[in-house]
Amino acid sequence: MERDDHTDEEIHQILTLKKVAVIGMSKNSSKAANYVPKYLADNGFDIIPVNPTASKILGKKCYDSVSEIDGEIEIINIFRPSEQVLQFVEEAIKKKPKVIWLQEGIHNFEAEELVRKEGIMVVFNRCMLAEHQRLY
Repeated sequence: MERDDHTDEEIHQILTLKKVAVIGMSKNSSKAANYVPKYLADNGFDIIPVNPTASKILGKKCYDSVSEIDGEIEIINIFRPSEQVLQFVEEAIKKKPKVIWLQEGIHNFEAEELVRKEGIMVVFNRCMLAEHQRLY
């Protein structure tokens, strides 16, 4: 699977943004959708869980959708299957984040093009944890 063509410097700059909403964050600590955001929280990121099946994850209030979150979100990190990404991206761009990050293994050309047309950076098929560990 291909991935975006961002340089290490661009990814490094993206990782200086700290307010991150995580769509599809999991209650299950053995899943990447839980341990990746936990790692990020442990490394200075302000994580906002988005999962309609939970009220709290990692002790933080969980939102049913990104649109329910008050205030600015810098990065929207999506842990959903590639074929489901478009619906989440359509909602996410309304929050006008600086970046929409599709986790490793997630790639949806139509969704990525929509993000770019809105002037938002898109990262796809990359893991935030792996990129943070690699660059910091």
